[in-house]
Amino acid sequence: MMDILMYLFETYIHSDVELLVDQDELSEELLRAGFHQEDIYKALTWLEKLAALQETEDTPYMNNSAVTSIRVYTSQEMARLDTVCRGFLIYLEQIHVLSADTREMVIDRVMELDTAEFVLDDLKWIILMVLFNAPGNESAYSQMEELLYGAEDGYIH
Repeated sequence: MMDILMYLFETYIHSDVELLVDQDELSEELLRAGFHQEDIYKALTWLEKLAALQETEDTPYMNNSAVTSIRVYTSQEMARLDTVCRGFLIYLEQIHVLSADTREMVIDRVMELDTAEFVLDDLKWIILMVLFNAPGNESAYSQMEELLYGAEDGYIH
């Protein structure tokens, strides 16, 4: 599923190519690209839910938590997001790439992925997709894009 999401993001969204509006045409395009129908359906549903996070006014992510509050992860979240991933999320909050709201959107989308393996690079792509779809986060998106495309291998301090 991550492969399809990355393919769609790089091919249509990130490259400014006009996105096919018709879901059937998009599915056919993805089938021709070699993806399986079930995975395509899951990826498109995942993207629809990401878009829905932006459209609702009564989203649970919009909160007025104190700046000093700490995010406590559930056991399921810790199973999916290892310490490296959780540390990266904290780092992005500290440098103001993620807010508490966008962090929660990222965690929501990560938990909805239908994948057995999840690594830091996958998390970076999910963050980029969330920031791209979250209005008012253009600067944060640019920072994240620089971290994704411009960072050398190694730890960021």
